[in-house]
Amino acid sequence: MPEMDDIALLRECAETGSETAFAALVERHVNLVYSTALRSAGNAHAAEEITQAVFIVLAKKARVLSRRTILSGWLYRAARLTAANYLHTEIRRQKREQEAYMQSLLNEPAPEIWPQIAPLLDAAMERLGERDRNALMLRFFENKSLHEVGLALGASEAAAKVRVSRALEKLRKFFFKRGVTFSSALIAEAVSVNSVQIAPAGLAKTISAVAAAKGAAAGGSSLTLAKGVLKIMAWTKAKTAIVVGAGILLAAGTTSVVVNRIKTPSVDESFWEMRLANLRMAPPVIIIRPSRFSDHASMTGNGKWISHNLDFKGLLEIAYASADSTGELDLFSRERMILPADAPQRWYDLMFTLPNHPMEKLRQAITRTTGFTARKEIRPAEVLVLKVKDPALLALHASQPGSKRHFKYDNGMRAYSNFPMSAITRFLENSLHQPVRLPTGLSGNYDFTFQWQDPQQMAEALTRELEAAGLELAPRTEPIEMLVVEKAK
Repeated sequence: MPEMDDIALLRECAETGSETAFAALVERHVNLVYSTALRSAGNAHAAEEITQAVFIVLAKKARVLSRRTILSGWLYRAARLTAANYLHTEIRRQKREQEAYMQSLLNEPAPEIWPQIAPLLDAAMERLGERDRNALMLRFFENKSLHEVGLALGASEAAAKVRVSRALEKLRKFFFKRGVTFSSALIAEAVSVNSVQIAPAGLAKTISAVAAAKGAAAGGSSLTLAKGVLKIMAWTKAKTAIVVGAGILLAAGTTSVVVNRIKTPSVDESFWEMRLANLRMAPPVIIIRPSRFSDHASMTGNGKWISHNLDFKGLLEIAYASADSTGELDLFSRERMILPADAPQRWYDLMFTLPNHPMEKLRQAITRTTGFTARKEIRPAEVLVLKVKDPALLALHASQPGSKRHFKYDNGMRAYSNFPMSAITRFLENSLHQPVRLPTGLSGNYDFTFQWQDPQQMAEALTRELEAAGLELAPRTEPIEMLVVEKAK
């Protein structure tokens, strides 16, 4: 007889109260939950209590879990929530004690990578989106094949391979930023071999008896933990996006700012994926949160904006943008910003989907999130003035009437088709790291292709292309509009 899957067993528990089915689930996943609890809590006794509490929660929620639930991913999140609750209310152990415990536990001579990534693993997993986290749980915590991962996620084997690879690369970058430098392959091997350890003998049998009775026979601490986690789950259900730290959500048509709280409309984590459909379907909100992505990406359209991993200047570029001649947003130049030495150094995700680009609300949100404000001010600065030396040569770069706007880029190449000169100027500013001023009255759209082989010689290549188009850059000191950033009062 084929082995029943997790959800089938869970349905049998819910509908018939089968202790045998629940015991099978516990036996199947107890090592995963125990290992997660052990890494988080730092001692075996606490890990056992946390594990017991997690399965009590599972028993109580058996009827309401969706058939699409990846149970290992759900149990992992439940274990993390329960461990956090335990640490907050019970032990409050110092991080160095947890790491010392892990080192003593993981005293095998090879591989040396695991003791270095173990204290960071769960924090790294928390930074991933749910589908990425589930993919890694299935592949490396449960050691399933890519084919099995794809089936569980409702995707092809090829798609599962891509998702696992990308999620693994995010882990690698997370570790790298914290001084742990190993390849994705080594990380995958270490997690696969070490992440799930054998729970104490008899623990599964004890848990099955207690949890199947939904905690009636549990000790006081385990039952208290379970009740606390059920409250947390109730608060975070409906797949709301949890805005961490100084996260902000502004509903359209209001001026109130909500910090560390969730209000309707809720935003599912899937809305952060870079898909055009998300721009059309995203509710009207402003959300600024600490970034959960390792790579920078932005998408705009239909008057909406979604960005991953923006630095502080990136937020300001959008917030102080102006509309160009076509009505599209023209970002404020990074080279025209004056920032204090203590300006924020962290990275942010931005969802800005309020209609008609209410920039003032976005600026208020940035101030509430970062504690810094900005104002435009005329100041003298060293600038490069773009001058027309040969109008006939420049005319050769003018776009043909009716042609489509197109932008192409690659390493050592930027190609602009049917763009206003202001867009070319912005590229020059960002590349030459100096404000560039347009000549008065230069209108119309143009086609330019800039190419260079050596980044160190990029400035020379740009200058040559401009000269071939009848243009030149002349240095000058003159007053221009700058964005002055300072701490909010």
